[in-house]
Amino acid sequence: MTDHTNEHDSRPANPEADAAPQAPDAPPPAADPGDAAPSPAPQGAPDKAPRLDAETNREIEAAMAAMDAGEGQTPRAPRKVRGPRVVQGGREHRKGRVVSVGPADVFIEFGPKELGVAPRQQWPDEADLPKVDEVIEVVVDRFNPQESLYVCSRPGSVQKADWELLEPGQIVEAKVTGHNKGGLELEVANHRAFMPASQVEIGHVPDLSVFHGQKLECQVQKIERAGKGNIVLSRRALLEKAADEARARLKDTLKEGDTVEGEVKRVTDFGAFVEIAPGVDGLIHISDLAHDRVRKVEDVVNVGQKVKVKVTKTDWDRNRIGLSLKATTDDPYSAAGATLSEGEIVTGKVTNIAEFGAFVEIAPGVEGLVHISELDWKRVPSVDSVVKPDQVVQVKILEVDPKSRRVSLSIKQTRDAPAGAERPGDAPRDVPETAAMRKMRDKAKAQQKQKGLSSGLGSDGSMGMGLGDLKLPG
Repeated sequence: MTDHTNEHDSRPANPEADAAPQAPDAPPPAADPGDAAPSPAPQGAPDKAPRLDAETNREIEAAMAAMDAGEGQTPRAPRKVRGPRVVQGGREHRKGRVVSVGPADVFIEFGPKELGVAPRQQWPDEADLPKVDEVIEVVVDRFNPQESLYVCSRPGSVQKADWELLEPGQIVEAKVTGHNKGGLELEVANHRAFMPASQVEIGHVPDLSVFHGQKLECQVQKIERAGKGNIVLSRRALLEKAADEARARLKDTLKEGDTVEGEVKRVTDFGAFVEIAPGVDGLIHISDLAHDRVRKVEDVVNVGQKVKVKVTKTDWDRNRIGLSLKATTDDPYSAAGATLSEGEIVTGKVTNIAEFGAFVEIAPGVEGLVHISELDWKRVPSVDSVVKPDQVVQVKILEVDPKSRRVSLSIKQTRDAPAGAERPGDAPRDVPETAAMRKMRDKAKAQQKQKGLSSGLGSDGSMGMGLGDLKLPG
């Protein structure tokens, strides 16, 4: 059999004809029985394969692509969501109408045949859960071609931290692995990340070690794909946003006189700052911590303690809220006025000593003063020579004045006075003599002496005779 391979290879090449498929309505080629070689085309005769122009080829390719898509192969790129493109923090935000709220997903319609889905768990508070027909804003994360759905998320919600999907502005959850002088060391998407100290909290954090092991919601500030792949995170922006939202809500609801609960966040020499809403702090001045005098704030409250406080002042222009802890409790001095009586002998504890006397607590929150003159019947050189702090003593109540919050006490009057000792009402002894007192005494003596010389006997009732009336014997 003659080999005609070279004869076929020698035909002029026609790329367009070779690439074009057989037209659907073209007759099938004639069979070649017995492996008989086809007769060579006469010189100058046209090729049997039709030559298609470029436009026809494009139409065929488009039709085949449509057929392939119908068979479940890779579809064409989806249309973008209609409407203006809004990009915030490197992510696309869209508004749509809620068409369904299921047990696991919330479905949003952006336009005809354009649906998005977001996890329902991103609305943990039922009060914030969107309602059907409500227009909400979501972030478009990606398009799912298999279900023709836009995968969305709630703005501000925590996203899964995949290294390939990390973008500036994205909110992720990162774990604190350590710290240094500059800030926190974290791990996100199996990569090391860093958070500057100024971005950890709204205020200054003196000890960053308290965050070790915690998982924090952070915002991606910067990401480097090349080199070391550094990731810079921030938490302060999220806290400030939450604080602004909470402050806006409180501005409409919080009033002076309201009682609220909060947590002590910071303690200073002049008072304690209490967080009454996320990122919203109020100040309890040291004078408003307790009814009695407070020498040290830590004696009453400590960081992390839960307290109930009353709002005493609101200044939204300067973002200042005044709080009071003592206003939520009864004044013990008012109760003391009803339960303690003058002349009663009670037991108390020495809380403090001063140069002029000792303070004794005779009831919870009620302190009285034992003046140095009421410590002992004898002269007392110093207070600490008679009593010591924390000593338990018996005292006699001399006076209770709830209005001035004063209670006068005596230790010496709980015992019998020794012979010759001063008693209440007696003139004080051993009064130091001053120059004025000496002058007054000398003046009184001079007046008394001159009065006696000028009056004579007649002036004091001796028969009206004076010295001149006496007759001396010659």
